[in-house]
Amino acid sequence: MAYILNIETATKNCSVSIAKDGETLLCKEIAEQGYSHAEKLHVFISEALAALNLDFSDLDAIAVSQGPGSYTGLRIGVSAAKGLCYALNIQLIAVDTLEVLASAISVENGVVIPMIDARRMEVYSAVFSSDMLKIRDTKAEIITQESFAEITETIHFIGDGALKCQEVLPSGQFVYHPEIIYPSAKQMSALSFEKHKKSDTVDVAYFEPFYLKDFLVEKKL
Repeated sequence: MAYILNIETATKNCSVSIAKDGETLLCKEIAEQGYSHAEKLHVFISEALAALNLDFSDLDAIAVSQGPGSYTGLRIGVSAAKGLCYALNIQLIAVDTLEVLASAISVENGVVIPMIDARRMEVYSAVFSSDMLKIRDTKAEIITQESFAEITETIHFIGDGALKCQEVLPSGQFVYHPEIIYPSAKQMSALSFEKHKKSDTVDVAYFEPFYLKDFLVEKKL
């Protein structure tokens, strides 16, 4: 039996879940225009544990969404996760933010492209098969009419970054799911448990979020 605290703060959604053996027991989250992660995160963690009559000492590991996403949001989540792991002497698990977002949908065919808004017409994206295998690595890209032209299958767009795609990529081959906007700690439960079973953890001292900084530096040149 394993209790894992999942922390997702890569976007405007400040989200926390507690899972037992990969099943979400409770999730607390709020998505606001102004980032409230610094004020809400530790409150949500304490409230979630109390609601389940659990103590910090009951946790076997802590999982954090590693990015890409908001610089500030990622720093807050990762700092909190690392601090708790140090204090509790438990393992830290890093989960791909776009994989978390992709896990919010189930499709029978085609591909899933989760997108996180990265300003203007830029998005952070990856491509997943219908059985949730990543078939194109994460990258930052500017959306144009030629985007994803190499994909002939039906494309399912999810995430807040997908909203801007509708302006240049009309429906037809492209299917939009506007009900799925932000990644949630609920979707982290199964992913983090699989990593926990395989001891797929990261070094608490040296782990840093995945910012896609190289792209941002290139854009400024």
